[in-house]
Amino acid sequence: MAAPETRQAGTTKYAWAAGLTVFAAVMLTIAGLIAVFRGIMGIAEDDVFVATRNYVFEFDLTGWGWVHLILGAIAVIIGIGLFQPSLWARVAGVGVAGLIIIANFLSLPYYPVWSVVMIAMSGFIIWALCVARREDFRA
Repeated sequence: MAAPETRQAGTTKYAWAAGLTVFAAVMLTIAGLIAVFRGIMGIAEDDVFVATRNYVFEFDLTGWGWVHLILGAIAVIIGIGLFQPSLWARVAGVGVAGLIIIANFLSLPYYPVWSVVMIAMSGFIIWALCVARREDFRA
C-alpha cells in the first residue's frame, strides 16, 4: 500500500521539476531572442534608445549592442538545450541569465523600462532553474 503513494510522490516531483525546466527554457529562449533584437537595434544606433547624461556606467551604444547580441545568441542556444533535463544546460542557463541581469542593469539609461522587465524575467529564469533539484528528475 505504501508503494503507490511513493510512486505518486515521485511522479509529482518529476512533473513539477520538468515543468519548471520547460518554463525556464521557454523564458530563456524568449529573453535571448529579445536580447538579439535589442542588440541589433543598438548596433544600428536606432532612435529607440534614450541617451541620458551623467550616468555612472556610460558606454558606447554600439558596444552594448554587441554585448546584447552575443548574450542573446548564447541564451537562445542554452534555452534550446534546456528542453532536455541536463545539468550543463541548467548551470549555463543560470550563468547566462545572471550575465543578462548585469548587462541590463548597466544599460538602464538607454532603455530603462525594458531593462527592468528583462532583469525580472532573468530572475524568474534563475529561480526556475535552481528550485528543481537533480533528484526530482528521477521517477
